[in-house]
Amino acid sequence: MSIKNAVQNFAINQALKYVEGNPKENIPKLMALVDTWIPKGWYGPQRDAIRQVIDEENNWYQLILKAYDLDSGVRKAFFQNFLFNASLKGGIVQKEVKERENCNVPWAILLDPTSACNLHCAGCWAAEYGKHLNLSLETIDSIIRQGKEMGTYFYIYTGGEPLVRKRDLIEICKMHPDCEFLSFTNGTLIDEEFCQDMLRVKNFVPAISLEGFEDANDGRRGEGVYQKVEKAMRLLKTHKLPFGISTCYTSQNYDDVSSEEFFDYMIDSGALFVWFFHYMPVGNSAVPELLPTPHQRETVGRRIREYRETKPIFSMDFQNDAQYVGGCIAGGRNYLHINAKGDVEPCVFIHYSNANIHDCTLLDALKSPLFMAYKDGQPFNENMLRPCPMLENPQKLRAMVKATGAVSTDYESPESVDSLCDKTTPYALNWQPKADELWSKCQGCKNGAK
Repeated sequence: MSIKNAVQNFAINQALKYVEGNPKENIPKLMALVDTWIPKGWYGPQRDAIRQVIDEENNWYQLILKAYDLDSGVRKAFFQNFLFNASLKGGIVQKEVKERENCNVPWAILLDPTSACNLHCAGCWAAEYGKHLNLSLETIDSIIRQGKEMGTYFYIYTGGEPLVRKRDLIEICKMHPDCEFLSFTNGTLIDEEFCQDMLRVKNFVPAISLEGFEDANDGRRGEGVYQKVEKAMRLLKTHKLPFGISTCYTSQNYDDVSSEEFFDYMIDSGALFVWFFHYMPVGNSAVPELLPTPHQRETVGRRIREYRETKPIFSMDFQNDAQYVGGCIAGGRNYLHINAKGDVEPCVFIHYSNANIHDCTLLDALKSPLFMAYKDGQPFNENMLRPCPMLENPQKLRAMVKATGAVSTDYESPESVDSLCDKTTPYALNWQPKADELWSKCQGCKNGAK
């Protein structure tokens, strides 16, 4: 295995050096070069996928060229940490641990450095957690060290507002230069000093929350936030730093955030990726009226797929892209979430747990009853447009939580699983006919039907 890792590392490093000389000319030739170093049969599907991406006629090629406008040190760290450490080398170790321990092993770990936030956005589930919980620097370091032993090199901060702890987050980047760190953030705390910190550590990428244009965004996040986000994006672009956008689509803003105008705005602002999240009615103060209708959800999914083929920005649709990852990715199958009190949760939206990182190891948490129920139950539906055990299959989450004795991890206002699932059951019933129709058409296309 060490020989295979060494060969892969050599091939990737040589390929990156080759591309650096003349990206526009050499990117299309990249896989021919890699094929001379990596034996035939190693990662065939992945190599074929890369060939399609770097085709000069592909909009992904234009996106890759944008990466070569970034600071060179940041770009090299990203390629090494994300492509090699997290995806290739890490994937091998994850597979070994999963088979040996008979449990899920995550590709990414989400964690909340703090529950504190400088905003109070309408419908935000994080606001339910309270304002005074924090994971210590030592605890975050321990989580990452344990994660790396299992092959996990990608860490994502949620909250609260993670940049309330910006000094500690930069320190963690320095402590683990072989990992890539992404942070969901409202963007209002990104300033010149923090941009310089990002340039120094090279392995931190913000994903800025944006709910549409100014009226839609500030209607949910507060007056003046849009202008602060625009300032943050200008700073990041000026310093040639990578960043993306995180967008929660609701019944109120779905048309705004899925419009071509909004996509072009994100691209012009310098964003390299956009991550779309479906609104989840989590917490006792959630607003079920913000749940998109079946027509609205279909519209968002269709537009994202269209622009994915035509716009130079990497777009991910958390709720509608399950077919590419085989269903629900939570419960440690691809990721898990650790809140600011240390509770290890199967999903950032599922606030129930049997384990706390202060009382057990990461591996113990992955073997806890709720996580094993996830492992045994996935996929929760053969229709990949109905992947979630809470939103589209609430009877599955209700049963798992009750069978495993998992408890609510919302300490400010605990929400029973019955209360949560009662809110999503009408949604699931309304979405099912449309989801089945769309999935049937999707399967028909795969089978050659017109």
